[in-house]
Amino acid sequence: MVGLGRIADHYLQGSRSSRYTRITGLVSGHRDKAEKIAALYGVPSNSIYSYENFDAIAANNAIDAVIICLPNSMHAAYTIRAARAGKHVLCEKPMCTTVAEGQAMIDACAKAGKKLMIAYRCQYEPMHLKAIKMLRDGDLGKVQTIESAFGFDIGAGEWRLNRKLAGGGPLMDVGIYCLNACRYLTGEEPADLKGDMTAAGGDPRFREVEEHLAWTMRFPSGAVASCQTSYGVFIPGYFNVRGSKGVLRMDPAFNYDGTRLSVRIEGRDPIDDANPERDPAQFPRETDHLADCIFQNRTPRTPGEEGLRDMRLMMDIYKSCGRV
Repeated sequence: MVGLGRIADHYLQGSRSSRYTRITGLVSGHRDKAEKIAALYGVPSNSIYSYENFDAIAANNAIDAVIICLPNSMHAAYTIRAARAGKHVLCEKPMCTTVAEGQAMIDACAKAGKKLMIAYRCQYEPMHLKAIKMLRDGDLGKVQTIESAFGFDIGAGEWRLNRKLAGGGPLMDVGIYCLNACRYLTGEEPADLKGDMTAAGGDPRFREVEEHLAWTMRFPSGAVASCQTSYGVFIPGYFNVRGSKGVLRMDPAFNYDGTRLSVRIEGRDPIDDANPERDPAQFPRETDHLADCIFQNRTPRTPGEEGLRDMRLMMDIYKSCGRV
């Protein structure tokens, strides 16, 4: 576990119910914090590393893979170092802050013969998988429009408000859920993107990153997506898909728990389904998937290339907003 912040805690707790994985090493800049967590999860003290001696994990045969839970700007460096140390990588999204970094991560893992998986947890969650299957099976007919949004009122002082650390604002953090969802729901890559972003005048939180960003995407099939994300207001994460035969909605869609799917299709009984699992149930699905891919020598469902596609699209959205 590289980084012991909030997102890492979800993986740590989830490891207790994992089928294939357990925590065998910790990397932190705070030794005292790491020692307390090590005691909770049975990690030996000689498997606690600092960022300075991180590369020493190469000699630890108990570590097969690393989970990168660091600020966005650090993802590339530690993914590349992990690959050079001979370890597989599960990296939190967004995979990095630039397209060049994403390609370097993919290249490093390929050169080392190691798996690189990006932590798109929703692509492993049952309600999302059910929605994807229904769309692939044509249950909604021809997809016409998708609406999606996700946002929250961010607290002052968060590292996510530092452009150097985060790479951008809410688009990189929670808007990416909307972007990725539109891609896996349609099974297509958008052919046209247009965006507009704003920052509240005088609000010191948004000196470096956008407060709110809205964008549209047109897909080759003709489907049009309209999305928005914000750090200034709370927007429950959802998506709404309209097809020629009906409507499919996930609300909430991107929570760690409590996802709910509702479907209304002409001539069929309505569907109202929910995943009763609670946080952190989604996280062992990710680690177990990576483990299974390692066992079977398969490419993960969400490899580095999936993260790189989102990186390219987010950079295109920023460019359309006038941010170079």
